[in-house]
Formats: sequence, structure tokens, C-alpha cells
Amino acid sequence: MNSTQAFQRVQAAIGFLHSNFKSQPSLEDVAAHVHLSPFHFQRLFADWAGTSPKKFLQFISLSHAKNLLKNEQATLFDAAMETGLSGTSRLHDLFVTVEGMTPGEYKNGGEQLSIRYSFAMTPFGQVMVASTDRGICHLAFYEDEAIAIGTLTNQFPHARYKHILDESQQNALLIFQKDWRDLQTVKLHLKGSAFQLKVWETLLKIPSAQLTTYSAIAHTVGSPKAARAVGTAVGDNPVAYLIPCHRVIQTSGALGGYHWGLPRKSAMIGWEAALKTN
Repeated sequence: MNSTQAFQRVQAAIGFLHSNFKSQPSLEDVAAHVHLSPFHFQRLFADWAGTSPKKFLQFISLSHAKNLLKNEQATLFDAAMETGLSGTSRLHDLFVTVEGMTPGEYKNGGEQLSIRYSFAMTPFGQVMVASTDRGICHLAFYEDEAIAIGTLTNQFPHARYKHILDESQQNALLIFQKDWRDLQTVKLHLKGSAFQLKVWETLLKIPSAQLTTYSAIAHTVGSPKAARAVGTAVGDNPVAYLIPCHRVIQTSGALGGYHWGLPRKSAMIGWEAALKTN
């Protein structure tokens, strides 16, 4: 079984666990859903997530999400807002500078930009990552390579493109490794409105393995009644995982939406929680 097939099996298992967590499905139930023996499923899941399916189920349950949210609101989120990406987050060595495009670049669709892009496999599926001389401008999960390229070129219709992996992209992809201590500075080159940039910058300050809500972000950016607008800005995030929009859930504790699919969002939340406990 190759890495893509492995992820698809684990993704299907995560989706099943998310839909059926209230009944606490057994190892045999989940293994049967992904058409594997309990033994092989247990080993595959442990290799991928670093924990057992039983513990992973606990990590992605709504009650666990609520507990994480409660803890963060009491201490961790406030601390993260004050200290940035230091302290409790595993991202403490990742200093991300959000550098918005100039009005001219925004207006002309990247006419003066040279964009390099490449494709890679991550624990959560295939990604396309793209960069300019100023930083990462795009990172997205994809199923079809042609559609992925089309999405990128629609964002910057007048830019010049080259299919090549550069150092900036390599550094950004280190975010998907379990040991991030040697991760170098990653800069982002983002195209967005002032409000979007403000929301995305706030997302960068959410510690790994912690969650917040759309409403909390609205208060942080100074627009407490704009939770819906915040949700739209979160959904428009052009840089998957590096800007951790997967760490934003609804006030009720429900996961809410995710541009690249709820099973993937559940997998990310559980993966981070599992790494934190190991």
C-alpha cells in the first residue's frame, strides 16, 4: 500500500469516527469500514498518527474539542495572543511574517511576479506549494493536478510560472514533519484585503494542538459582531496548515467547515493532539 492509499484509508477511518463517535465504535468496526483486518488497521493507523485508533477517537470527539477550547480561553489563547508563537506551541520556532501585497500587485494580478510551484505528499494528502521571491503565496491540498494549477493561476493570472521546488517551499513543507525544531523562518507573501490579512495573522498565533472559535477571532481583530465575516476570511485562507485555519471551530464545539474537507480537518486536530501527548 503506497502513501496515498494509506492516507485514503486513514482519512476514511477519521470520517467514520467523526460521524459515529457517540456510539464509540470498536477497533473491529472501524477496520471493517476501511476493509482492513483489525491487526493491519491498528498498525497502519499507529504508524500514521503515532497513537492508537481508540486514543485518536478521544482526540477528535466533540467533548475533547470543548475541553481544549475551555482550557485555551482560560489561559493558552490569551498567552498566545500576547507572546506570538512562543511558549506552549510546537510552532515556537516558526516565525512567520505576513507581508501583504502592494495595491499595485493586487490590482494587476501578479503581473510582475515570478511564481515557482511544486507538488508534495503530506500526512494529509497531496499538496501544491507555490512561492515568490518574498515567500510562500499558496499551499493547498488537491485531488487533481490540473485543477490545482488552474486554482493557482486564477489567483495570479498575469504572473510568470515555473514548475520547480525551491528552498522556500522546502522549508514550508517541514511543517508536516513531527520534529520542527530545525524549521527555518518561513515568510508568507499573501494577496488579500486588510481584513483578511488581519484574520490570517491572528490565526498564526493559535498554538498547535489548541482550538479557538470564529467569535473569539472576531473579538481579537476588533470586530466582535463580525463572526460570519471572520468565517469567510478563514475559508479564503490561501495557505493550508501553515496558516492554521483547521484550529478554528464553532462556539458549540462542532468542527464547522473546512475548505479541504472535514475529515482532513479532524485528522489535523487529532494528529496535533496525538503528537502533543507523545
